[in-house]
Amino acid sequence: MDKGGLKISVVSSNRNRPIANARIEITYTGEPERIVERLITDENGQIPEIELSAPPIEYSMTPSEYQPYSEYDFRITADEFEPITISGAEILPEITALQTIKLNERSIREPFEVITIPDHTLYGNYPPKIPEDEIKPVDESGEIVLSRVVIPEFIVVHDGSPEDSTANDYYVRYRDYIKNVASSEIYATWPRETIKANVLAIMSFTLNRVYTEWYRNRGYDFTITSSTAFDHKWIFGRNIFDTISEVVDEIFSSYLSRPGVRQPILTQYCDGERVSCPGWMTQWGSKYLGDGGYSAIQILRNFYGSNLYINTAEEISGIPLSWPGYDLDIGASGDKVSQIQEQLNAIREGYPALPKVRVDGIYGEGTQRAVREFQRIFGLPVTGIIDYPTWYRIQDIYVGVTRIAELV
Repeated sequence: MDKGGLKISVVSSNRNRPIANARIEITYTGEPERIVERLITDENGQIPEIELSAPPIEYSMTPSEYQPYSEYDFRITADEFEPITISGAEILPEITALQTIKLNERSIREPFEVITIPDHTLYGNYPPKIPEDEIKPVDESGEIVLSRVVIPEFIVVHDGSPEDSTANDYYVRYRDYIKNVASSEIYATWPRETIKANVLAIMSFTLNRVYTEWYRNRGYDFTITSSTAFDHKWIFGRNIFDTISEVVDEIFSSYLSRPGVRQPILTQYCDGERVSCPGWMTQWGSKYLGDGGYSAIQILRNFYGSNLYINTAEEISGIPLSWPGYDLDIGASGDKVSQIQEQLNAIREGYPALPKVRVDGIYGEGTQRAVREFQRIFGLPVTGIIDYPTWYRIQDIYVGVTRIAELV
């Protein structure tokens, strides 16, 4: 057996505040009496990274009858909150699984919630994608189409097929949705450029649904479904992986285009082993090209053609402060620095481990210390430099701790 890492964060469903002193029991799925770890969260609602047993990494590098990940259950209890169990969380070897758990305030009935994670799509059996045109007609009478490509703050995920009126709808942050889908549909042990190619395909597909208002134009009140027959597999409550999370944070405003076409391309794909899909990307094929040193765009063009290119959205919705276009480091100054300092202080109200920053518009050692601690808490490379991923993560957390209703 190999080892995989695990980090758990426990927050309240109201405003995403960290929950200190939450109690976590980790057991093997199927062996609820065999406790592997007992842990307690710190003031940031987190536990130190731990290692758990996982299958050999070779199982996730080629199609195999052997399950390439281990499954664990997490039981979480905290004073004044309803307990919850996550069953079937996936641990892959040599990378770190990231599990965020949201607890509801305790009600009179004190219900006990169990979230069961189904098989990964490359291991379990799921319906294959129903083929669609990669470019949607936008001149049909009555069809709503956005005037420009916008990265939404939230999307509404219908957890089932479009016709299933009993399925729940979930408001999900766009980046969290992409990380969830990628963690459900590819293995995070794969080459970075393969992960990047698949993430770009997932984002472009999703933004096509957003841009064309595909489901709303058909009378539905959601953006996308969790059915693999129609869209991508999104799994409520599942963990994500650090390698995938880092890639999404770096390129989340990107999508795939063709010359002369405004809308993001509906980039469909299949696994390429159990299901064949000529003209589409295959997940295992993208993995082998990544092994061979292909870049993400080379992988994508190999499947979708040489006239495919990477574009950037014109707007990121719900973000109060746009990226200045350069890194902020020691010596930087101006309004952008002041605004970041103010945001870090606002975040500190929910995360007291962050040192208070003097709002003076000068990026000094105090600001750098606060940035380093922010990066440590939220799983970013600890550089003390506000690069593109750090910038938008600060925006994301700032919005999360200063809003209430839409985050419940």
